[in-house]
Amino acid sequence: MARKQRDGPARTDIDMTPMIDMTFQLITFFVFTLNFSTAVQDDRVQLPTSQLAKPAEGPSVEPITLQLMNDGRVIYSGEPIALQDVGGYLENEKRVMISASKEPSSATIIVRADGRSKTGDVQEMIKVCQEKGFERFVLRAEYDESK
Repeated sequence: MARKQRDGPARTDIDMTPMIDMTFQLITFFVFTLNFSTAVQDDRVQLPTSQLAKPAEGPSVEPITLQLMNDGRVIYSGEPIALQDVGGYLENEKRVMISASKEPSSATIIVRADGRSKTGDVQEMIKVCQEKGFERFVLRAEYDESK
């Protein structure tokens, strides 16, 4: 007659490989579907509305985002700076691009100006960018379907 050994509860080994695989697949999915375009938007800037506004045709090359607030200050890298100080920050951008063997003229300046900001301030900001060697500009606005 066979005897049963009673060494305690039965041991069960759980194979964690499928769970780890699924976790990495989920991480990969969320990284690829994450929308980074909202990362450079700031709630302090309310874009003007326009019927002529249309989405960009493709990704911007070497994008540099400048956001003009209605009080005349510019949000650069998340921090508000005075409009007259933008040139110094752009000079740093230019040096970084040249050290990476890239031309400043190949970069795209994305201008997000508040709808209540002065037109002269937008023109002044573009003028400063051109003086530093930046030539490509994209102006952002919200599309207005109601008109």
